[in-house]
Amino acid sequence: MSIARALRARGRRAASRALHRGWEAVRKAGAVTAEQPGLLHFGALGPGAKFAFPTGTIFGERWIRIGAETGIGDHVSLSAGLAPGHDLGTRPIVTIGERCTIGRGSHIVGHHSIVIGDDVWTGPYVYITDQNHSYADPDQPIGRQWPVNDTVEIGDGSWLGAGAIILPGARLGRNVVVAAGSVVRGVVPDHSVVAGVPAKVVRRYDPATGWDPPLRNIPVGIPEGVTHEQLVALIEQAESRTSD
Repeated sequence: MSIARALRARGRRAASRALHRGWEAVRKAGAVTAEQPGLLHFGALGPGAKFAFPTGTIFGERWIRIGAETGIGDHVSLSAGLAPGHDLGTRPIVTIGERCTIGRGSHIVGHHSIVIGDDVWTGPYVYITDQNHSYADPDQPIGRQWPVNDTVEIGDGSWLGAGAIILPGARLGRNVVVAAGSVVRGVVPDHSVVAGVPAKVVRRYDPATGWDPPLRNIPVGIPEGVTHEQLVALIEQAESRTSD
């Protein structure tokens, strides 16, 4: 390699490092927290809660409450009301509990009432809404017909897989698993797994008889206070058992 080419390659590496360091600094500065809210004014944003930067579309935050230690991924859109400036009264429209994780690119679109419990985790690109278009009048374009609202509730400890869609009127119990890509409406019992379009219960837990159908593999629980290094070791052990 000639000296000129070597110098150009070194310059490109230096520029790349500088760009990534600069972007990391921007991401840290742009993160939204209770201490660093930027231009946003949430109804509540608990201690330790954080929005990754860049955020998605956020408006109506006065009617949005987020619990402590909840993490919101980058490009997540979170809204209350039809448009910015919509007065929604005194009660919260979107409530997200404590220690939740909302995956990147997800949308939570509230108009009436969305309540997400504590310790709820979602994969990326999940869509949750409490409003649906109406099509009752066949002579009017659907976009011009008044929408229909219905409360959405997601119980504590639930997990929503990537790309899941939660429709108006959905009421998920505690520790519910929603398979990736599922479309959920209606009532989902505690400790159940749902999958499909529309989603149906494919596995349930009964305290007397256990899981139906039975689990093929029973994973090892994560101990309290485990360090990152210990967690990596546990993952490697689990993978080793699975491959045996």
